[in-house]
Amino acid sequence: MSGILIIKLGALGDIIMACPLIRRIQECHAGAEVHLLTGDSFRSLFSGWPELHVQSFARHDWRSAWRTIGWIRSQGFARIYDLQSSDRSGILCALSGVRDRVGNHPRFPYSIHPPRRWRGDTHIHERWAEVLRSAGLEPGPLPPWLPISESDRIKAEEWLRRNRLAARSFAVLHAGTSPGRSEKRWPRFGELAAAIIAAGINVVWAGGPDDFEVNRTLARQGGIDASGAFSLPQLAALGTKAQFAVTNDSAPMHALACAGIPVFGLFGPSDWRRNHAIGQAANVISAGGPATHWVPAALDTLPPARVVDRLRDMGLLG
Repeated sequence: MSGILIIKLGALGDIIMACPLIRRIQECHAGAEVHLLTGDSFRSLFSGWPELHVQSFARHDWRSAWRTIGWIRSQGFARIYDLQSSDRSGILCALSGVRDRVGNHPRFPYSIHPPRRWRGDTHIHERWAEVLRSAGLEPGPLPPWLPISESDRIKAEEWLRRNRLAARSFAVLHAGTSPGRSEKRWPRFGELAAAIIAAGINVVWAGGPDDFEVNRTLARQGGIDASGAFSLPQLAALGTKAQFAVTNDSAPMHALACAGIPVFGLFGPSDWRRNHAIGQAANVISAGGPATHWVPAALDTLPPARVVDRLRDMGLLG
């Protein structure tokens, strides 16, 4: 059987949400060699993924893109699943020489696609399921999932032992967000952490290099700074030991959802209906109020008491 190519170039949160789709495509094409094309900065996320051949390129370098097109054409793929369906990935598909091109939009270059246009009216995860059905694949249940290796689990457990949390209750908080997206950062995490700690639950401040400063400041008030301590699969492994997580709309929110714990995503200006972590819609806390529809609002209007009350209502705080 000829090989299969999956394209998912970014962004990081979307890539995490696409992981169960990628795994399902693998399952449905058992016996075929499955390749994933992604951006250079995301390649390491798939290092522990069995039987997935990962190819990456510099997304904003057209010379690299032309080399990638040459590579695609040389592979003789039987089908492309374009889970990105952007202008860039559309060009890759159009010049691929592959006949079966599965995508999100009912237009060229996709030869297989859902019949209706998608205007962002549903969660992207639901739309991807429609894309798979259009290609004759039954998506089935698609819970959040990351390739968590045994070494990832060991790393999380060793960190917990070193920080004397292995036998203690803790919550994971992520107070940062993507660079340049300060409007998605809730400024009241310190007050929330104080309430969680007062209830006898320890706080772990998760995040990457961009979160060093905010986490260092917050950890001085209480909790343990884990900035840069974990990859996203390792963070998901850590999350399996946590009671719950509270995060901004961010990649760690999606990674922690893969741990199977309650993840309370805080939303203000971004539309939570399209961006919430998979399986966590009931745990969204929106600055715009509790309505089921989206009401945009600045995150600094969300009082800590609303978040604390939700945790108490769920039986997570005494």
